[in-house]
Amino acid sequence: MSESKHHITETPDTSHIKNVDVTHEVSDVSIEGIAKFVLALVILMVVSFVLMWAMFRILDSRVVEPERSPMALSEKERLPPEPRLQGAPGFAESLDKTAQASKEEKPPSPEANNGPPPPKDPLFEIQVLRDHWEDVLKNGPVDQNGRRYGMPIEKAKEEVLKELKVRKQ
Repeated sequence: MSESKHHITETPDTSHIKNVDVTHEVSDVSIEGIAKFVLALVILMVVSFVLMWAMFRILDSRVVEPERSPMALSEKERLPPEPRLQGAPGFAESLDKTAQASKEEKPPSPEANNGPPPPKDPLFEIQVLRDHWEDVLKNGPVDQNGRRYGMPIEKAKEEVLKELKVRKQ
């Protein structure tokens, strides 16, 4: 068998073949028909959206909320027992009270009393806790009667350094 240099998967040269009967027609694709179809599709989508929106509004207006059962738990009763995770509703209500007492805030405006209270910062609890930790580190811990005991950490470091004996070189 002789080896040929022509590989089977190569495309043969067909530039010499001419077929006069087969040509591209400009009228094969109707751009006007495609544009009309796209426009009709967009209009149909908008009409469907408006109809669904109107149907939702009508059905939503017919909904009647049943009265709350006397056996249902209140918001406060539904909360899990302390300690709760940070950010849980009602978490550390005492933190909220102490934070308001420690920070002097301006009195709320009359308009604020009419609407719902503004939402709290999501990091409120952790900010109050960090402030509390900083206060304990700087001034020492506070007992149940509100008196400070112990000493601040910086002062404790100084006391320990005074007690240490330094070796002479």
